[in-house]
This record gives sequence, structure tokens and C-alpha cells, in this order.
Amino acid sequence: MPHIVIEHSPRLDASHDLQALCDALWDTFATHPEITAPDTVRVRTIASTASRIGVEPQSFAHATLLLLPGRDEATRRGLAELILKTLDEFLPDVGSLTVRVDHLEQPYIKRMLAPVEDVAHG
Repeated sequence: MPHIVIEHSPRLDASHDLQALCDALWDTFATHPEITAPDTVRVRTIASTASRIGVEPQSFAHATLLLLPGRDEATRRGLAELILKTLDEFLPDVGSLTVRVDHLEQPYIKRMLAPVEDVAHG
């Protein structure tokens, strides 16, 4: 944990490097002092098939940060601000950028193979 899910307007991937955005967010969170297990950081994008927003240009990116309960409001706000800053760096011409923090309640179960650093050095 955490997971960052970025919903975005259609075809945003044609004009922006969303993989670089995911990589930058992963690097930021994997090295953040609040994140004790970097191998649990997940970042992904999901394209919306259709949308309408109240600003121009008609483009958006909305990130949901999923965290296990236990972090105080200042920490959650700081992590959300990091996401918004990164979105703004990679998507400066997108009409609307938003971030929401949500708790991932138990039960949360998973199955993982070897962490990335083990695979890279193995």
C-alpha cells in the first residue's frame, strides 16, 4: 500500500507520457519516509470512455490514493499534494486535475511474487 489510481479523459495517453507519470509517482512514493514497504506501491491509469467537465479544455485526470487506515490528516494531505504536484508537472495543459484520498478497509488480501529489486538483481 499505497495504490494510486488515475482516471483520465479519453485519449490523454496519445498526447502525454502516462508511463513516465506512473514511474515518477512510483519513485516518489517508494522513497517517501511514510511508506515502509516500497514493493507495495501500485500506480495505474484508467482511461474514461466518455466524459464532460465544466472547464476548458475538456480534459481531466483524477487520482485516488488508497491507503490503509492509520495515517493522520496532515500526512494524507501531504501525500495528496505530492500527487497533485506530479500530475501538474506531467499534465500541465489538462483542464482539471484532482486528487482524493480514501482508506482501504480490511479485509485487504494480496498475492505477490518477488519485489522488483529482487527480480532485477536475481
